[in-house]
Amino acid sequence: MTPAPVLTVAIESWPIAGAFTISRGSKTEAEVVVATVSDGLARGRGECVPYTRYGETVDGVRTAIAALAPDISRGLTQEELQRRLPPGAARNALDCALWDLAAKRARKPVHVLAGLPPPEPRVTAYTISLGSADAMASAAAKAAARPLLKVKLGQPGDPERIRAVRAAAPRAELIVDANEGWTAGNLAENLAACAAAGVTLVEQPLPADSDDALAGITHPIPVCADESVHDRASLARLVGKYEAINLKLDKTGGLTEALALVAEAERLKFVLMVGCMISTSLAIAPAILLAQKARVVDLDGALLLARDRPDGLRYDETRVHPATSALWG
Repeated sequence: MTPAPVLTVAIESWPIAGAFTISRGSKTEAEVVVATVSDGLARGRGECVPYTRYGETVDGVRTAIAALAPDISRGLTQEELQRRLPPGAARNALDCALWDLAAKRARKPVHVLAGLPPPEPRVTAYTISLGSADAMASAAAKAAARPLLKVKLGQPGDPERIRAVRAAAPRAELIVDANEGWTAGNLAENLAACAAAGVTLVEQPLPADSDDALAGITHPIPVCADESVHDRASLARLVGKYEAINLKLDKTGGLTEALALVAEAERLKFVLMVGCMISTSLAIAPAILLAQKARVVDLDGALLLARDRPDGLRYDETRVHPATSALWG
């Protein structure tokens, strides 16, 4: 008889190499919450990144996960978890830990349990943090050999920034993330500047609660929802405003809902992008399964850390590789 599973929760801090800056601010470390479910024979882990933009804190997320310890010991299933916790970071860590535990118990990878094909390496974007035009051009020049760069914008002077980045990295595909930093007043100008620079996708130009202006203008390039999309329930209101969605496990609340979201997004003809927060490889590993269907993959979060955890994901010059079972799944 398999012993009852035990849940433990830990907060960890991982230093970022330098600083990571977007329109909402800058940080030098990534605080993550790790859920571990162990039955004495097998162990499953999941990692999440609480995000203040969604009212989450590391302490609050840790508390929300820990409160389910009695349910975990009684055999809480992933299906039941979807009803016990809302979409968000807490559910993500626990859902991914349960997938990992199931894989370890079955001695089969998660993709087999989920009925998915074996994952393959995928080209991932590399992020250029928001800064002055000169600073961003310098960072882009150092990364110019990469095939896909993600450029953080969202402050006055963005047309100059994107022109400078394009000049510094003339061959790279560019995507832009404005992190809700534009307004209805500068939307058309900024989109035009991105189009002129050959940008292929713009993420979340307007605040999620005031993105209706997107339905009233012609998009010279595809616009992708990020903060405006969480789970399947959020998709219907995006039709007519966005051409693409950025799928993140910390928003969907784990792999279980993410797989369902992918199916619904495909039905509604949204282009898929898969992203991540700045985290260790443990948080990113499940997203590689989702990346197999994505047009754009942005899973460089672990690359931005000063160090990663043991058995972390392997990144070559352009691609992120699937996790080994020692890490997850």
